[in-house]
Amino acid sequence: MIKAYIDAAVKGNTGPAGIGVVLIENGKQEQIKTSLPLDLNNHQAEFEALIFLLDELLKRKQTNSIIQIYSDSKIVVQTIEKNHTTNGLFTKYLNIINHKLSFFTSCYLQWIPEAKNKGADNLAKQALKSTLKNRR
Repeated sequence: MIKAYIDAAVKGNTGPAGIGVVLIENGKQEQIKTSLPLDLNNHQAEFEALIFLLDELLKRKQTNSIIQIYSDSKIVVQTIEKNHTTNGLFTKYLNIINHKLSFFTSCYLQWIPEAKNKGADNLAKQALKSTLKNRR
């Protein structure tokens, strides 16, 4: 089983963004952080964090593992759980994520409070800081 915690950090309502991922498998923890190349709002960045995670797991050929994903974004979790959004901006994310999820045997997404997502949050903030530094 793989546990994954994801989060995003954005400067401004639409601005530079970074994402953080904490992967836990077989008692080992891996931390991943990356900058996002486009200016996004927080919701878009949270969707991008999920896409990044799924891409990373696909690259690693971990599609047959049981994967439990934790996010503190209610918008992302509810959109994926309901498989529906009325927000036109989120429709493309829903379609991309559904396509990627089709490659996985057992992948579950669960909302958690921000207080339980500090590891991914810290990584996302570090990635955002790096993004800002690189844009100077």
